[in-house]
Amino acid sequence: MADQTSASTGLFLNGQRESGMDVRISNVTAATAVANIVKTSLGPVGLDKMLVDDIGDVLITNDGATILQQLEVEHPAARVLVDLAQLQDKEVGDGTTSVVLIAAALLKKGNELIQTHGLHPNTVISGYRTALKASVAFLKQEMVVHVNELEESHLIHAAKTSMSSKLIGPES
Repeated sequence: MADQTSASTGLFLNGQRESGMDVRISNVTAATAVANIVKTSLGPVGLDKMLVDDIGDVLITNDGATILQQLEVEHPAARVLVDLAQLQDKEVGDGTTSVVLIAAALLKKGNELIQTHGLHPNTVISGYRTALKASVAFLKQEMVVHVNELEESHLIHAAKTSMSSKLIGPES
């Protein structure tokens, strides 16, 4: 009866429902796969990737946002990482590869805590939230340097460093 009701509402997909540990492992595996794709392109000595589309056009880049944008990702968890990278690129303009690698590492470590130590997923999430609050407090207290305390040469050096991955040609 439940299958007939689902079929009449158009929500019946003739698939099988997964839950719990199987979904978690699938999500972590998908996130790790996406991270592995962009991992080697990280940093100033990151490797270029050669991407070939369906019609044979070739794109060579080491930009994480570009690499992820070209992927055809279907897995929901992997799609979240790609969307996260696109949001990072839109909001900040840099750090897309780092965001994906950190997110995938957190998922992987969280899954290890659940499997090896028997922690409940909510406990892991609570721990991550506590770590986030402590990290933000530390950064605000210890790592913030006000711009008016810096010399102009420091600001120029910081601007050149942050823009070096985005400029090509004599401007860099």
